[in-house]
Amino acid sequence: MNFGFRELMFFVVLIAMPISSYWFVFRPQNDEIVQAKKEIDHKEQMLEKLQTATARNEDLQRANQEIAVGIETIESRLPSDKEIEVVLGEVADMARESDLELPKVRTRRPVPSSSYMEQPLEMTIRGDFEDFYSFLLKVEEMDRITRMPNLKVKKLDKVDGTMEASFTLAIYFEPNSAGGGS
Repeated sequence: MNFGFRELMFFVVLIAMPISSYWFVFRPQNDEIVQAKKEIDHKEQMLEKLQTATARNEDLQRANQEIAVGIETIESRLPSDKEIEVVLGEVADMARESDLELPKVRTRRPVPSSSYMEQPLEMTIRGDFEDFYSFLLKVEEMDRITRMPNLKVKKLDKVDGTMEASFTLAIYFEPNSAGGGS
């Protein structure tokens, strides 16, 4: 077999076709594929971060809703300044139901406490200690938020088990938005 110029040219063209195809077609496509994979990886990472942030956002929204419900529950336990007399009546009724004498109740000026007001009531109660304990349990079960910052109990000599208690009962309330507490 005799190889001539024509055959040599045919052989060169035959070899040049795959080399030029690789160089001009496949190599740029491979570069584009590598670049596309990098972009996909980057976008997947961003999507994961976004999903994490979204999940945290949903958790925060849920927590905010729970906090709002808790605040509403606490605020529902706060009487308005117009309802203080009603709460005072409830306390007096509880003392009578517990067979206690309520010789002294003195209302002091309301005191600001955070964004609410505190109405201190100085009270003196006389009666049997067990009845007084029953009264304290009833005060504790009230729907309203109260506290007893000071309490002094002294035994009365007349009858065994009788006592006199002097204390301040603080009732929290929402001030009237038009001008504050009463």
